[in-house]
Amino acid sequence: MKAVWYERTGPAREVLVFGDMPTPIPGPGEVLVRLAASGVNPSDWKARGGSRPMLAPRIIPHSDGAGIIEAVGLGVEPSRIGQRVWVWNGQWKRAHGTAAQCIAIPEAQAVPLPANTSFEAGACLGIPALTALRACLTDGGVAGQSVLVAGGAGAVGHYAIQFARLLGARSIIATVSSPQKAAHAMEAGADACVDYRREDAGARVRELTDGRGVDRVIEVDIAANAKLLPQVLAQDGLCVAYGSGAAEFTLPFFPMILGGIGLRCFIVYELSAAARAECEGLLTRFLAEGRLQHAIAGTLPLAECAAAHEIVQAGDAMGNIVLSIA
Repeated sequence: MKAVWYERTGPAREVLVFGDMPTPIPGPGEVLVRLAASGVNPSDWKARGGSRPMLAPRIIPHSDGAGIIEAVGLGVEPSRIGQRVWVWNGQWKRAHGTAAQCIAIPEAQAVPLPANTSFEAGACLGIPALTALRACLTDGGVAGQSVLVAGGAGAVGHYAIQFARLLGARSIIATVSSPQKAAHAMEAGADACVDYRREDAGARVRELTDGRGVDRVIEVDIAANAKLLPQVLAQDGLCVAYGSGAAEFTLPFFPMILGGIGLRCFIVYELSAAARAECEGLLTRFLAEGRLQHAIAGTLPLAECAAAHEIVQAGDAMGNIVLSIA
C-alpha cells in the first residue's frame, strides 16, 4: 500500500516520506479499512515535530480517517465488510495511523458513516467534531446556557457553534481574529463575534451579555486565555478546556474563587466509554439528519502530506485539511 511515514521527528519536508509499505492484516477483533480520506489535525504536526516520544521506529501519522471496511479479523462479523466508516484514534498509542491506503484497527474504532456524509467529512469527525460535541455535553450540557466559543472559525470551534445550537444553547458568542473568520463563525450559527485582535474581548463579551458574562466557555488555548475567564464568565460559570498552547498555565485564583468558576479539562483521545458512546450516538444522528456543516479548507493528495502539515501548522486555514487517498 501507499503510505506516508517518518522515522525521526522534525520539519515536515525533512522527515515525511511517501512510499510503499506492506498492507496490514487485521488481527482478532480488528477490521481493515481501505481509506479514502485522512484528516490532518494540530496534534499530528506537533507529534511529527517531536511533542511526544515516537512509539516505534516508523510512524504513519494521523488519527482521523474514513473509508470502507475491506476485511475483518477473527471475532468480527463478516457483515461489516463493505461498510462505510470513520476512524478515531488511528495513531493514538499506535504506530500506524491513517496517512495510508489502509489501516487495521479495533472494530469499535471504525464507526458507521451515514451514506449522506462524504469520506472527506468523515475524516473530520474523530478529533474536531467529537471534541466539540464533548465540550457541549459535559457537566450537564449547554441547553439553556450562554456559550462563548474561543476560536469559532477553527476546526473544533466551527463544530462547537453548531452543536451548541443543536443542543439548545440560549446564545452563542465566538471569538475570531478577522472579519472573514467572523463571517465563517456566523454562518455556523453564532449570534455574535468578538474580534480579539481589534476589541477588548472581556469588555465586549460583558457588553454582549448585559454585564452578566456567559455560562460556559469552550476554550482552545487555556494557557493564553486563562486570565480572561473572570471577565467573561458569569457567576458559577464553567470553562471547558480542550487545548493549551503551553504545558503549564497560571489561573487568576482569587477572581475565580469569588466567581465560583469551574474548570473542566479533557482530551478527546481519552474519553470514557460512556462519554464516547453518548457522543457517537448523537453525532450519528446529526449526520444522518444532515444537520451539520463540514468546513473543509483544503484537500490535498496523500503524496502532499508535508504541505498539508505546513498548512495546519500555520494556523490560518478556516476549517479542516484533508488528504485524499486513491
